[in-house]
Amino acid sequence: MKIRHALPAAALLLAIAAWGQVSLGVPFWPSFGQGGAGRSADFRSMEQKIAFLNANAKRTHPDPTPVSLTEAEANAWFNEGGVKLPKGVSNVHLTAKPGEIDGAAQVNFDEIMQGRGSSNPLYGLFTGHHDVHAVSQAGGGNGVGAIRMQSVDLDGVQIPQWALEWFVQHYLTPRYPNVGMTSTFKLPLRIDSAVVETGKVILVQR
Repeated sequence: MKIRHALPAAALLLAIAAWGQVSLGVPFWPSFGQGGAGRSADFRSMEQKIAFLNANAKRTHPDPTPVSLTEAEANAWFNEGGVKLPKGVSNVHLTAKPGEIDGAAQVNFDEIMQGRGSSNPLYGLFTGHHDVHAVSQAGGGNGVGAIRMQSVDLDGVQIPQWALEWFVQHYLTPRYPNVGMTSTFKLPLRIDSAVVETGKVILVQR
């Protein structure tokens, strides 16, 4: 596996981090907020749940009833304009498993690299479309969420950890400081815990 193959994976890493933050209680990172008109039932359901989380957070004593965000709702949210995907990333498909987020996407290498400087000759190697798959651990407790990348493969071939770490350090984190191989963040909206289960993420506000 050549080092040049790591950058599309880094783009998906950003998408996975965004999905993890949406699922772990950061639903507006980054959100268009365009409304659900003309969108699927899953998109509208996600929109309603986000509205509830916002309203519940403003109460003196938030309702602690768990709120489940399903993977169908998250996929609709990503692919129908609820979240601004990284440039060049499309057709995101996300799956929730116990303690784990599994994501796949199509990545246009040329769009990702558009406008990049030419100071590093490695960037001149990046071309084409790729299917990228990534797996990360995710969860949250005591008001703090965490996402840790486990593995990434490109067109079915696993990317070496050192190559992915290099590109995350030099390309991704400088542009998105809160995203890296491990992303830790404060859960907003008074969310105390976030548990990833099969097909869903369960949030509890306190």
